[in-house]
Parts: sequence; C-alpha cells; structure tokens
Amino acid sequence: MNSILVFILLIGILLIGRPILIPFFIAVFLWYLINAIASYYRKILPFKNPNDCKHCCLYCSFNVIATVLSIATIGAICVLFVTQVKPMFSELTSMLPDIQNRLIGFGDYLSKSFGITFDASLLPNITGAATKIGSSLANIATSIGMILIYMLFLFFEQGTFRNKIFNMFSNPAKSRKLNFILNSIDKNMKKYLFMKTLISAATGICGYIWLRALGLEFAGIWAFMLFILNYIPTIGSIIACGMPIVYALIAGGGLPVAIPVAIGLIGIQIIFGNILDPKLTGKTLNLSTLAILLNLVFWGLIWGIAGMFFSVPILVAIYITVAQFDSTRWIAVLLSADGNIPDKSE
Repeated sequence: MNSILVFILLIGILLIGRPILIPFFIAVFLWYLINAIASYYRKILPFKNPNDCKHCCLYCSFNVIATVLSIATIGAICVLFVTQVKPMFSELTSMLPDIQNRLIGFGDYLSKSFGITFDASLLPNITGAATKIGSSLANIATSIGMILIYMLFLFFEQGTFRNKIFNMFSNPAKSRKLNFILNSIDKNMKKYLFMKTLISAATGICGYIWLRALGLEFAGIWAFMLFILNYIPTIGSIIACGMPIVYALIAGGGLPVAIPVAIGLIGIQIIFGNILDPKLTGKTLNLSTLAILLNLVFWGLIWGIAGMFFSVPILVAIYITVAQFDSTRWIAVLLSADGNIPDKSE
C-alpha cells in the first residue's frame, strides 16, 4: 500500500513539476553530452592525466580545450539548424494545408482504385500534429535561459560532486556504494550519449545525401528529423522515415520517387539502427526491448515529446541503481535483455 502511495505521489510531482523538471533534465542531458564529447576529444589530445605535478597545468589546459571543442561542436549543430534547417521548416509549415488536402485526395484515389470505403477523418491531422509539436518546442525555447543557468551551475559544481558524495554518509561503505552507482551511471551515460549522437548524425548525413540525390524537397528537414528522432527508441525511427516517404508519395513525385526514398531510408536505418547501434551501445544498455517501449510510453504520457527523449537515459540510471541492492536486483533482471545484470558493489 505504501509503495502505491509513493508511486502516485511521484507521478503527481512529475506532472506538477514539469515546468521546472523538463528544463533541468534538458540541461543535464546537454551537460552529459558535452562531457561525453569532451572525454573523446581528450583521447586524441597529446596529454593524458599526469602522475607528476610538473605537467598538471598543461593537462588542465588540454582539459579546458577539450571542453571548449565539445561546446563548439554542439554550438555548430545549433547554428546549422538555425541558419539552414529552420527556414525550411517555415516553408514546409506553410505547405501543410496543401499536403493535408493531397493526402485526402490520395486516400480517395486508393478508395476508388480498390473499392475501399474511405473515411477522411481516419487520416492523421498533419497541421494539428505540427501545431502540437511546435507548441512543445516553443515551450522548451522559452526555457532556454533556465536551461543555460542549470548547465552553468552543473559545470561549476561538477568538480565538487565526489567530495559531496563521500561526506553525505558517515558510513564509508555507504559512501563507496553511492560513489560506485554514480560512477557507473556516469560512465554508461556518457558512452550511450556519445555513441547515440554519433550514430544519429551518421544516419542524418547519409539520409540527406540520399534524399538530395533523389531530388526530394526539404531534404535538410528530413535529415534533421532522422538525426533528432533517432534518440527516441523504435517509434522515433519509424516516424523519421515515414514522413519523407509519405511526402514523396503525395507531394514529391508519387511511387517512382517514394519507392527509392523508402528503400534508401529503411536501408540506412537497418545499417545504423539495427546493426551498428546494438554493437556500439548494446553492452551499455543490455535492456529489454519491451522494457524500453513501456518506459517510452510512460514518459511520453508524463512529459510528452521531451519525456520520450529522456526515457532511455532515465531507464539506464534506474537499471544500474536497482542492480546494486539485494531487494531490487530482481527489477534489474526483468529490465535486462538477457538476465545478466551489472555486478553489485560491496
């Protein structure tokens, strides 16, 4: 009974605290992503962590350079979106009513060709869906200031996290346990975010090259959607591939264009999403597909699109945490893909 009440209370806090929690999670996501990219930049820089004090200043300088390069990488993606993709979004938005009418006309054509009773109300309302997505993005955009403040304090505080952890408990064993959990989450989250971003970027670039070669309009938008929606498990990839295919079918040239668009995008998703992604992130996650989908639905209902983006990182953190306690290790077994769960720190 107490567990049910705690769960209901948690749901209430998540719903009521959306205006504060979503910007905070976005800030944590970006902070982790910057640190993850910076950690890989450090690997290619000439100086590693020195054992003597002689080279400490030089190492710190390279550490700062790695962080600056990481921030510059994220900034370059944002500039690319604002200068190249955003104008295309505005043009596409103005065409949505015409696309909706063409979709209805295509439905009528299929109805007459195959003798199927067609109900236009069953078709997705493209304009309405775009309005909802735009509203969600606008809400996030209005929180940019709060997100930047959160990120700033996260960077200021990250150097003191370890000391705070050791001072939280008087019992050294508990401190070591908490430190182990947080280090495991940190290591796995950085690896997941870096690999996922790398795979998503490769998917978007290859998708853009393919769609440009076919001459499909708004190739930049479809490529950006391939990149950003790849963070949403399964459903995101289906939506990202489905949108340009449907557009090609009803407004971009019909079947002669739609078929090669579908073949190319589905092939890219199979290569990057079904072959490379499991190999690069599989050891990090080892999560059940069913658990990922149920978690995706849960966070989608709680926080909408933003919740879908955070669903996997949150599940990874829960998975690592529950595996560390005897009373909850059975939950980790259920969440895992093969029953093999992380070792428990003593």
